[in-house]
Amino acid sequence: MRRPIIAGNWKMFTTPAQAFVLVDQLCAGLPDPPAADVVVAPPFTHLAQLAERLAGHPIALAAQNLHWEESGPFTGEISAPMLRAVGCRYVIVGHSERRQHFLETDQTVNRKIRAALHADLTPILCFGESLEEREAGQTMTRVAQQLEGGLEGLTASEVERLVLAYEPIWAIGTGKTATEEQAQEVHAFIRAYLTQHYSPELAGTVRIQYGGSVKPQNAAQLLAQPDIDGCLVGGASLSAESFLAIIQAAWS
Repeated sequence: MRRPIIAGNWKMFTTPAQAFVLVDQLCAGLPDPPAADVVVAPPFTHLAQLAERLAGHPIALAAQNLHWEESGPFTGEISAPMLRAVGCRYVIVGHSERRQHFLETDQTVNRKIRAALHADLTPILCFGESLEEREAGQTMTRVAQQLEGGLEGLTASEVERLVLAYEPIWAIGTGKTATEEQAQEVHAFIRAYLTQHYSPELAGTVRIQYGGSVKPQNAAQLLAQPDIDGCLVGGASLSAESFLAIIQAAWS
């Protein structure tokens, strides 16, 4: 059985004080131990302080991005060793907002994955199609392209260490959500891709999250699907009440 993983991507929201309140509420509301892996990805400015705040609690810390080099003249960037040093266990890689606004490519995503793995961070690899691609019937083609580029050159043992996150771009921050049938169809395709390119054993091990306007109202239906192993949550993770409700849906 694949253990569910629920991750909250806070994006460019919260001050440190707001973040402290939010994680305190999450820690108070979670059973110990929870029946799912729980991850929060705050802005870089909060990471070190939240790592101290979360010590001894069953919530793991993720960063929202990283650079592929360990150090160097890259003003404004953060490296994998830096993230590991402040207590991160996960890092989000290739989010559609990074691809859209900061021109990330499958090739740079691949380099970031390698850097994360080298630093013993678990990458959460994001990918998904645009509305135009879905309406043109190109969803599976686009997903396969992003998987091929993001995973290029990785060994099976390296791929096994990843979390995959299918996020249809048209559903991120729009209030629109893929139906559970639409999401399951793509997740099943992803698992079949892993079977074909690696092995059935690996495909049965790797966890695949769904992301895209996940809310308490739709989480249970999504998580009930056989190939959906968790959620990458955006706006709903900024409220302890709604994020805890989504986590609870993973236990039902």
